[in-house]
Amino acid sequence: MASVISGNNQWVNISKPREEDILELKKKYRFHKLDLEDCLSESQRPKIDEYENYLFIILHFPYYSRRTRHIATEQVNVFIGQNYLITLHDGHLEELDTIFKKCKKSSKARQTFFGESTGFLLYSLINNLFSSSFSITDKIQLKLKQIEEAIFETAHVKDQLFDIMVTKKNIITLRKILLPQRTVIAALEHKQKRFLPENLEIYFDDVVDQIERLWNILETEKEVIESLEDTNESLLSHKINNTMRTLTVFSVIMLPLTFLTGLFGMNVQLPFAEALEHIEHFWSIILAMGVIVVLMVGVFKLNKWL
Repeated sequence: MASVISGNNQWVNISKPREEDILELKKKYRFHKLDLEDCLSESQRPKIDEYENYLFIILHFPYYSRRTRHIATEQVNVFIGQNYLITLHDGHLEELDTIFKKCKKSSKARQTFFGESTGFLLYSLINNLFSSSFSITDKIQLKLKQIEEAIFETAHVKDQLFDIMVTKKNIITLRKILLPQRTVIAALEHKQKRFLPENLEIYFDDVVDQIERLWNILETEKEVIESLEDTNESLLSHKINNTMRTLTVFSVIMLPLTFLTGLFGMNVQLPFAEALEHIEHFWSIILAMGVIVVLMVGVFKLNKWL
């Protein structure tokens, strides 16, 4: 359980909280037991619980997992009181850990992030964590550009379905994270408590604007990925149709040839069998089959089927 002190204000940062950390918080700050239980659960929805001496806030933030190459969700639990701010998380948010290390090393950083209250520290953390989400949308935009180039600027059509589905999943995940956050941050904007003074309203309003910008970017990216998905399916269908047409033409050409070979290969007496006893008649049949092939190819080209 690490902490940073700036003036009268303290920030306690707990990464990967354990049972003993929860018991220590319960003993020292007397938080409600349901809130402490929520800190050990990873399936809580974003919310704000208001008590006489503190606020309990649950927020979700996106991060890019290098292991799975997908966007994942990190739950951050926050207790904020008159002179303290406590954050509990699983340690996947590099930005949060970076801010904490900066505050621990530099008094200038503590002054920047703490301001004059724990309420301003809360704003600083939320603002920086949502600002870092823009880098994730930039990665998605870059991937969309790569998919678009692969679809439209390559000589041979390749199936981009896997990349499209992964990108689409990332966009959906980001939208699921941001949608409930707007309500929670908007509620924070209007909380009039001693640790969230009135002059912070404009700051939290700025965070709401950031979330709206992220949402608008994701709306655009959602439309783009859906258009690329439709285009990819259309191109693949066109490619399959061309292949099927070629195979059909080949099958139609082979049909009369198969008929002729089957006819002369029957193990029965043909009415003109005596006329075909000489070897030169074999080459006559081959020539006739070749003429049929040329005529059929000519007919297909004339009708633009080839």
